[in-house]
Amino acid sequence: MGKALFIEPPMDEAGVAGWVTSDELAEAGRFVREGRRREYLTWRAVVRRELGADVRIAYDAAGAPVVDRDGVYVGVSHCRSDVPCAVDIEPEARDFSRAAPRYMSPSELALSGDPLLPAAVWCAKETLYKYARRPGLDLLHDLRVEAVDFAAGTVVGRIGGGEAIRLTLHRADGFITVYTV
Repeated sequence: MGKALFIEPPMDEAGVAGWVTSDELAEAGRFVREGRRREYLTWRAVVRRELGADVRIAYDAAGAPVVDRDGVYVGVSHCRSDVPCAVDIEPEARDFSRAAPRYMSPSELALSGDPLLPAAVWCAKETLYKYARRPGLDLLHDLRVEAVDFAAGTVVGRIGGGEAIRLTLHRADGFITVYTV
């Protein structure tokens, strides 16, 4: 499966039906807050949707969630946001050379001599596209990257002629991730 990030709004009982166990429904019933119940059930439903309905979910000694699949690790975060968020992740080893002319302008190509620039710009533009929530934007003409600072972990981009948007760039384990701050 590789690395994957799922950002899901809390589901109601109909949304989690068929993905959670009766024990999990009972456990969720013990939470005082409805929002917390929905979060608890949602992430379990997402894990099973992606890994299979038969996956078992437990916790390790440190309280982190674990699943019964070799080489599969799960992390869960609960956060409310009243602003849109977006993220894109790509392997550093991916070859963007053939696609670059379709999404990188000459000014973007000149931003850095770093061989990872095409991956960073791709991730930044994908992040901007998701952040904009407007279908049909063109990666080359409607989304611009104005600065990439690998050392500082920042990217500055624009959607159309809009305001500059600061993004975070992170490199780890052979992947580049760009996300809204």
